[in-house]
Amino acid sequence: MARINVIGAGLAGCEAAYAAAERGVAVTLYEMKPQKMTPAHSYKGGFAELVCSNSLRNNAVDSAIGLLKEELRRLGSLVMESAEHSRVAAGGALAVDRVKFSDYITDKIRRHPLIEVVEKECDSAPDGITVIATGPLTSKPMADYINGITGGNKMSFFDAAAPIVSFDSIDMTKAFFASRYGKGDADYINCPMTKEEYEAFYTALVGAECAELHDFEEGEKMKVFEGCMPVEEMARRGEDTLRFGPLKPVGIAHPETGETYYAVVQLRRENEEGTTYNIVGFQTHLKFPEQRRVFGLIPGLEDAEYLRYGVMHRNTFLNSPELLNGDYSLRSNGNIFFAGQMTGVEGYIESAASGFAAGVSAARLASLGERYVFPDVTMIGAMEKYVSCGGAADFQPMNANFGIMPPAEKKIRGGKKMRYAYYAGRSLEKIEEVRREIAK
Repeated sequence: MARINVIGAGLAGCEAAYAAAERGVAVTLYEMKPQKMTPAHSYKGGFAELVCSNSLRNNAVDSAIGLLKEELRRLGSLVMESAEHSRVAAGGALAVDRVKFSDYITDKIRRHPLIEVVEKECDSAPDGITVIATGPLTSKPMADYINGITGGNKMSFFDAAAPIVSFDSIDMTKAFFASRYGKGDADYINCPMTKEEYEAFYTALVGAECAELHDFEEGEKMKVFEGCMPVEEMARRGEDTLRFGPLKPVGIAHPETGETYYAVVQLRRENEEGTTYNIVGFQTHLKFPEQRRVFGLIPGLEDAEYLRYGVMHRNTFLNSPELLNGDYSLRSNGNIFFAGQMTGVEGYIESAASGFAAGVSAARLASLGERYVFPDVTMIGAMEKYVSCGGAADFQPMNANFGIMPPAEKKIRGGKKMRYAYYAGRSLEKIEEVRREIAK
């Protein structure tokens, strides 16, 4: 029987392993947890741990990330199956209970008859076709190996996570449930601010003390990815930056009085029971006491109980346009594939999609002696093309977006909304053809 190896049981690694196994290829999946943990992980028994937000972002098919989700759903993605199983209310977004999400994937992987899980840290790729999905916090032995086979063409940036608080500690006499523009079923907790309250919060935030970098990050130049900008760094760009970002009050009014506000902090449910909430957009590198002090100025969070403080960690990624083929395989060694954030895709679903694509191509290589590159009119394929042929002098992580897709073959009238709807329709028509092709 054809066999491949997958190193790393994050979202990308689990998706790669499952995609290959579902196509009749045996998989050996290597995972160093629980024997060894990274600085950002804490759930020892679970695969596909969500380290930062529990949101998988917009669920609408005419959005880029919503389209990517729908492509994966139609192709049999394990991550999307788990997301539907573990989802929590989040308006127009898809958010999950992170423990249930991880547990579902872990159970499916461990129970699959063609997947063997080996709990050990790898310091190199085993013999045979291998997908490396060790994540942006790859352990040093494996990082040294990757440096060796890629010529040291790695770069790094810093990623941040938002705090999580208990629902019982939120003062709901000041906060209220509502969704922006009334979308969803009032799924978000909103902490409203007057102009005076916002100005006091802003002043405290920009003057707060940040934490020292962890030992494993010392000596590295801090380069923050825009998609996970710490709230204090965002605030330093200008007093109104937050009001046009995570604290924007547009579309939010008190459900009983209709009152609108100068700024609004939103909290999103973390679990199905609604006992824990994360502070949306509040990725931070502040010291823990400073988080309590500064965020305590937000109406409703004066006495918040922090179940997890915000943290920052180093993420690394490959200079993929110089290193990878269109199916995420290494140009210098076609038996080695990469998947996940280390390829330069940014975001949970994007990482899963890269794992799915790498797993499909690796499985076909093992069983049929051929590879598979997704059509670039699909979002999965457009991401493959960006990563392998980005061409940018300063290659940077990229979220799914319509800008990386081929333009329409004809003029689309009706503005951006109609253009995006066209891209989505074109992609989903093609994905049905893809589904038949990769099922062979």
